[in-house]
Amino acid sequence: MHPDQLKQLASQVLTIEAQAIEQLKSRIDDRFVHACDLMLHCRGRIVVLGMGKSGHIGGKIAATLASTGAPAFFVHPAEASHGDMGMITAQDVVVALSNSGETDEILTLLPLIKRLGIPLIALTGNPDSTLAQTADVHINVSVAQEACPLGLAPTSSTTATLAMGDALAVALLEARGFTAEDFARSHPGGRLGRRLLLLTHDVMHTGEQMPRNAPDDLLRDALLEMSRKGLGTTIVVDSEDHILGVFTDGDLRRALDRQVDVHNARVAEVMTSGGKTIAPGTLAAEALRMMQEYRINALPVVNSAGKLAGVLNMHDLLRAGVL
Repeated sequence: MHPDQLKQLASQVLTIEAQAIEQLKSRIDDRFVHACDLMLHCRGRIVVLGMGKSGHIGGKIAATLASTGAPAFFVHPAEASHGDMGMITAQDVVVALSNSGETDEILTLLPLIKRLGIPLIALTGNPDSTLAQTADVHINVSVAQEACPLGLAPTSSTTATLAMGDALAVALLEARGFTAEDFARSHPGGRLGRRLLLLTHDVMHTGEQMPRNAPDDLLRDALLEMSRKGLGTTIVVDSEDHILGVFTDGDLRRALDRQVDVHNARVAEVMTSGGKTIAPGTLAAEALRMMQEYRINALPVVNSAGKLAGVLNMHDLLRAGVL
């Protein structure tokens, strides 16, 4: 097949599937709201059912719900008929996926679901199907055509079901007041989790790792301290560890421009007085924001008593995956 033909076929698939999703907008109605209400007031968990390709989509929908604050899991309908039905309780809500609405393995479970009084939400492509008619809420995810040229392989239909599942999950997310911090707690090992859950005291340098000098120290002593600790700065403190200022590579360059005698000058003469600081319990992401905003590479961490508790460097945040 010619490359242009392959490109044309691929474009047709995307066009057909995009149209299928576009058509779903008109089906965001009171039934969608009812489905959201049932899931919001669920005292147990949201159980998603689906066979074949619908099962794969169901697994993704359940995972999205779970990661956005709605406890959910996927149950294979065939396995449910052989013991896994015990995983479903009367406190749960069931979301069943079937394009035909006549999937035998799901229909077998309907009497049990109804006997337990479990709310049933169905996403099907056939409003007249058994599943659709049995459900407490039916959401129509039918499509005009599959993207498969044979009209056989589930393509547009699975895409539409997945998109409607995302719509439900995001609507629930907003209704619950779910935040980025909540999402991070569900993903502590991911980049977002590290960005939002890591605190300054988790990555800062403390004790002997902190570069610090007294204001009367010679400039050359400050340079040695900076070299030993390798953070590109030294913190100037008084006898009780209250911060007086910072001395950085930039301060050194400015001192050289002023032709300061680096062998005899005192740190207090060339340091930047005051400067930006951050508290130990602050999110590391906030420290990164401050460094970027003020174009600094190191940040003193000051405790509630106003004393130096640690030093944070841009490289520490990079290694921790905050950036």
